[in-house]
Amino acid sequence: MTAGILFSQMEPPAGWEDDFHDWYDTEHIPARMALDGFTAAIRYRALEGEPAFLAVYEMSDLGVLNTPQYRRLKDDPSERTARMLGNVHGFTRFTCEQTSDSGGESGPFLSVVAFAVPEEDEAAFDDWYDTEHIPALLKADDWLRVRRYRVRAGEGGPWSHLALHDLASLEVMQSPERAAARQGPKRDALAGRDWFLTSGRWLYEVLNRFS
Repeated sequence: MTAGILFSQMEPPAGWEDDFHDWYDTEHIPARMALDGFTAAIRYRALEGEPAFLAVYEMSDLGVLNTPQYRRLKDDPSERTARMLGNVHGFTRFTCEQTSDSGGESGPFLSVVAFAVPEEDEAAFDDWYDTEHIPALLKADDWLRVRRYRVRAGEGGPWSHLALHDLASLEVMQSPERAAARQGPKRDALAGRDWFLTSGRWLYEVLNRFS
């Protein structure tokens, strides 16, 4: 099981998109993938939700983010990186520890759901997601995989928990299995809480993969 992920969303200014993609694909991600501890990265374009782009870095050891090599990349960026990050909007960055993985394939589409769960509701939330929600979703053939994360540090949102759902098709979002997964006694016990009603939701397609 992957130890965790670095999850970062952002969007370039109008007219910067070509330069943004070139910077991300040829400089920003390769510099991180060269470090021990980074094992894979995937870039996504939003189909629903903002900002427009997401990068998910998989790490075998979250400690890589505290190494001198990584700190140099982050604290002493290249001129191009500084210019790009100084002008993007919608920036988020979350360091997340993986708590569960259903297993399965990575898909061409990704549904992301984020919650800001109060400590007193965490046990009920985890129980609902792991024993009621995920099993119902995975009954759909095109619902490939569900990975859950606890946010350890972050900026750009209140989130404490993320779930990444790999999908083989967009149609599965309208499937009877997903409709059934959005019901049930454990979900009903949480559904009226303010934090549940203000969850973050995004739907993405894969742009590029790195390993």
